[in-house]
Amino acid sequence: MKTAVDTSILLDVFGADPEHGERSRVALRGAYRAGALVACDVVWAEVRAHFPRQTDFREVLGLLGVRFDATSADAATLAGRLWRAHRTRSGARRPRVMADFLIGAHAKMQADALLTRDRGFYRDYFVGLRVVDPTRAP
Repeated sequence: MKTAVDTSILLDVFGADPEHGERSRVALRGAYRAGALVACDVVWAEVRAHFPRQTDFREVLGLLGVRFDATSADAATLAGRLWRAHRTRSGARRPRVMADFLIGAHAKMQADALLTRDRGFYRDYFVGLRVVDPTRAP
């Protein structure tokens, strides 16, 4: 099983988040044991921004078993189409950023599941995507 990992999960673990850190760590370990862990280019960049040195960043992701998996052209196209529909629907409400749609489209088209704490958004826009939320009881 190939699990795409959202930025929030990795930052929970790296920052030892007092509220979500332990659950995210356990969920990440479970996903690793079930198969491959991948991070799309958006997640990779967002997480990299939290590390002062490239070597530290690569070492930590390597220890966790997370590998880079670039977003395909088809996934990027899906993200653009869904983001456009979202912008049309959302009107003046707080719109989601394109990065969220890229993460979801990558998981939908290139993985078997998405490990994230933002399950409502991903379930609404990426129907059929298996979303694993460590904050919810199994």
